[in-house]
Amino acid sequence: MNAPAKPLASRSLPIEGMHCASCVGRVERALRAVPGVVAADVNLATERAEIEHSCSVEARALAEAVRKAGFDVPEAETELQIEGMHCASCVGRVEHALQAVPGVIEAKVNLATERATVTGSTETDALIAAIAEAGFDAHERHQTARDDGLAARRDLEAQELRRDLLIAGALTLPVFALEMGSHMIPPVHDLIMSTIGMQTSWLIQFAMTTLVMAFPGRRFYRLGFPALARGAPDMNSLVAVGTMAAFLYSIVATFAPGLLPEGTVNVYYEPAAVIVTLILLGRWLEARAKGRTSAAIQRLIGLQPRTARVRRDGGSADVPVAEVKPGDVVEVRPGERVPVDGELVEGESYVDESMITGEPVPVAKAESAMVVGGTVNQTGAFAFRATAVGSDTMLAQIIRMVEVAQGAKLPIQALVDRVTLWFVPAVITIALLTFAVWFIFGPQPALTFGLVNAVAVLIIACPCAMGLATPTSIMVGTGRGAETGVLFRKGEALQLLKEARVVAFDKTGTLTEGAPKLTDLDLADGFDRDKVLAQIAAVEAKSEHPIAQAIVAAADGLTLPAVNDFESVTGFGVRAQAGDARVEIGADRYMARLGLDVGLFAETVARLADEGKTPLYAAIDGQLAAIIAVADPIKAETPAAIRELHAQGLKVAMVTGDNRRTADAIARQLGIDAVVAEVLPEGKVEAVRDLKAAHGRLAFVGDGINDAPALAEADVGIAIGTGTDVAIEAADVVLMAGSLRGVPNAIALSKATIRNIRQNLFWAFAYNTALIPVAAGVLWPAFGILLSPIFAAGAMALSSVFVLGNALRLRNWTAPMQEETA
Repeated sequence: MNAPAKPLASRSLPIEGMHCASCVGRVERALRAVPGVVAADVNLATERAEIEHSCSVEARALAEAVRKAGFDVPEAETELQIEGMHCASCVGRVEHALQAVPGVIEAKVNLATERATVTGSTETDALIAAIAEAGFDAHERHQTARDDGLAARRDLEAQELRRDLLIAGALTLPVFALEMGSHMIPPVHDLIMSTIGMQTSWLIQFAMTTLVMAFPGRRFYRLGFPALARGAPDMNSLVAVGTMAAFLYSIVATFAPGLLPEGTVNVYYEPAAVIVTLILLGRWLEARAKGRTSAAIQRLIGLQPRTARVRRDGGSADVPVAEVKPGDVVEVRPGERVPVDGELVEGESYVDESMITGEPVPVAKAESAMVVGGTVNQTGAFAFRATAVGSDTMLAQIIRMVEVAQGAKLPIQALVDRVTLWFVPAVITIALLTFAVWFIFGPQPALTFGLVNAVAVLIIACPCAMGLATPTSIMVGTGRGAETGVLFRKGEALQLLKEARVVAFDKTGTLTEGAPKLTDLDLADGFDRDKVLAQIAAVEAKSEHPIAQAIVAAADGLTLPAVNDFESVTGFGVRAQAGDARVEIGADRYMARLGLDVGLFAETVARLADEGKTPLYAAIDGQLAAIIAVADPIKAETPAAIRELHAQGLKVAMVTGDNRRTADAIARQLGIDAVVAEVLPEGKVEAVRDLKAAHGRLAFVGDGINDAPALAEADVGIAIGTGTDVAIEAADVVLMAGSLRGVPNAIALSKATIRNIRQNLFWAFAYNTALIPVAAGVLWPAFGILLSPIFAAGAMALSSVFVLGNALRLRNWTAPMQEETA
C-alpha cells in the first residue's frame, strides 16, 4: 500500500549575481540539496528560482543555500498594518497569502499587534493586494517616534463595539424575555397566550432578532460568509453559520411550519440574538484588554514632547520636535522633558533617566554630558546641542526594538500555527457530523436536537484564544521589560533565555569597572599617607603605563612635588627625585636589588594574592615606605547579581584574558562556578562553544567590541547598554542601565513570560478540547446533559478575555533585583 503523498508548497525566490548557465546549475544544485525540496528550476532571464518543496521547508533555509552557493537573495523588510483579523485562523490565512507572493522569503503576522513583517524582494502593493484577496485591509506602516495610530484604532474599535453591544442588548432583551419567560415562568407564558398569543410573540422575536443580526451583528456575516466562500473559514464564519442556521430554522417554523416534521416546530430566535450579543460583549472586553497590553509601548511613545525650544535667529522659539535638526541648540527648563538626544553646552542639572534605564536615581549632568530624549530635567536649566533626532534618537530605537520583539514568533507557537490552519474547517466538519448523528440516531425531535447541538459546536469553538495566547504575553512581557530597563531586541530571546543553564560573563567592564584604580596603600611606620601618595603619584605621572594613571588619579587633590631624573629600570620599576626625596617603585625583586626586606608586608601580600592582585613597593630615600596595589575593581552590584543567578538555579562562568591566578581569585570572591582564563579576544567564541558543550544553553554578557562575536555565538547575547554599539548590535537583549542587576531580572522576566504563555496555551487548547465534545452532546447518553448554544456563546466570549486577562497579569511583574538590593 502506497503512503499518502505529502502536501507540497511552491515558492519563487529572486536571485542576484547569476551571469551564465553554469551559475544557474550551481543554484539549482544548491536548492535541490536542501532536505524537503522536490524540484528547483532557475531562470537566468528573470533571475528567479521556482521551487517545489514540502511544507516543512523554511524560506530561510532556501535563501541560505543560495548564499552558500555564492549568490544573493535580496531582502528588504516591509511592515504592514492589517485590519479585520480576529483569530488564529485569520493569522494563518494572511501569512499564507503573503508567502504566496513571488519574492517573499518570510512573512510573520502578529494578531496582538495587528501587524505583518514581510522579508523579501517584492512591491508593497503586491503584498497589500494579496492581503485584500484574503479578505483583509492593509496599509504600509511607517515608523515614527510618535506612532499612536494603533491605540487610536483600538479606542475607536472599542467605542464601536460598545455602541453595537448596547444596541444588541436593548434589542435582545425583549426576545430573551418573551422566549425564556414563556418556557421558564408559567405566569409569563399564560400572560403571553392570553394577550398577544404565541404566533405574535414569534413575530416580535423575528423582528427584533432581524435587527440584531442586520445591524450590531452585521460584522460577523459581512466577514464570515465571504471567508467561507473562499474556502478559508474563520471565527466569524462559525458565528455566522451557527446563528444563521438557528435564524433560518426559526423563520421556517414561524412562516411555513408545515415544512417541518411534527413535533419540531420551535423557534430559536433567542439563541441567535443572545449569541450575537454575548460575542459582542466578549469582543468589547477583548478590545479593552488589547489596549492595555500595548500600554507600555504607548507610554514610551508618550515620553517624547511634541515641541522643543530651539535657539534660532538670535532668540528662542518653540518648534515641533520633528523640525529639530542635528546641530540645533535646544533649551530645557526645570521639570521639562528633553525633546531629542544631544550634548550639554551650557548649564548643569540632574536628569531623571528612569523611564529609559529603569534606574531611579537622577543623573548629574554638566557641560559635555550626553542627554537622552524623553528623560526629565529636574533642577537646573541647561542647553544642549542636538546630536540625534527623529528615528535616530535612543527613544525611537528603543520603541523600535520593543515593537520588533513584540512582533516575533516564539518556537513555542509552532504548535498553534499548525493547528489553526485546520481548526475552523475541522469544527465545521464536527458540527455537520453532530447534526447528522443526532438526526439519525437521536431521540425525537431529532431535527431539533441536531440543530441545537450543531449550533453549540459552531459557537463554542474559539480559535481567538489560541491566536492570542502567545503574542499578548509577549507584548506585555517585553513592554514590562522595557519599563525596567531590559530591552529584548529579538522576541525569540524571551524563550531561549528561560532555557539558559549557564550565564557567562566577560570580566573587564562587565563584572568589573573596566578601569584600573588604586585599591590598596599600606604604609610602614613613620610615613604620612598623603605625602607618600603624592610622591609616588608624582613619579608615576612620568610613566605611560595604565597602572601609573590609576595611581595619579588616586592622588587627585594633592599637591605633587616636582620630579627630576626620572628613569625606567627595565624589568624592575621606575625611580626619580620627587622634591627632596629619592623615590623608587617596583616589584619585590626591585626591593631585593636595593637590599630591602619586604617581609614587613607579608600579611598584606598574602591578602592581595588571595584577591588576585599583584603588589608594588615604594622605597623613599632607601627605606621601604609602602606597598600598593592597583586593580580593576568589581562593580558594586556584581556579587548580588551572581547570588541571584545562583538562586535561580543557574551556573555562572567567567571568560577573561587575565592570568589564571588573578581569574581564580576573582572567581573565589564572587562564587563563580567555571573560569576560562588567558583567553585572547579571538578565542572567546571557542570558549563560548566549550561552555555550551559542557553546560547546555548559554547566555553571554559583554560590553566591548571584542565581545561581539561571543555575543553572536551564544544562545542569547546580553549587552550592557553603556557598552559599544557593535556589542549592542550583536546582542539579543540590551540592559539599558548598564547594571548587572538586569541579567537576573531579564532571566526572571523570561521565565515569567514563558510560564504565562504556557498557561494561556493550556487554557486555549484544554477549553476547545474539552468543550467541543460536550457541545456535540457526548454527555447526553450517560448524564442527560446538553450544552445550550447560549452557554456556548458565553463560554466562547469569556475564553479570549481569560487569555488576555492572564497576559495582563505580567504588568504586575516585579524584578527580583531592585536598586536597593545591589
